[in-house]
Amino acid sequence: QVQLVESGGGLVQPGGSLRLSCAASGTIFNIYTMNWYRQAPGKQRELIAVIDREGGTDYVDSVKGRFTVSRDNAKNTAYLQMNSLKPEDTAVYVCNARIQTTRLEWQQGDYWGQGTQVTVSS
Repeated sequence: QVQLVESGGGLVQPGGSLRLSCAASGTIFNIYTMNWYRQAPGKQRELIAVIDREGGTDYVDSVKGRFTVSRDNAKNTAYLQMNSLKPEDTAVYVCNARIQTTRLEWQQGDYWGQGTQVTVSS
């Protein structure tokens, strides 16, 4: 059984910063990509940042230069540092990871956290 748990969300003023964490626990042999999505009210879920096991990253244009994704493989944890936050960043932020659960490479799956609310408002 694998669980992903996000933390670090909250209410912040425009221009402020937050750091989200996504901790994976359970039967884990290897974690491949770790991704951050967000879903604003009335909108579709949007992939905003990805990081592979070696630390390679990519971002959606709307967060480039403001958000930074990182990971600590020893802790099975990914982070999303969000700076210069805007009201349009308000959303539920959800972590997703591709996880191998045994030594058998084919035994892997996609796992999702429950999400953490980020509200940017004055």
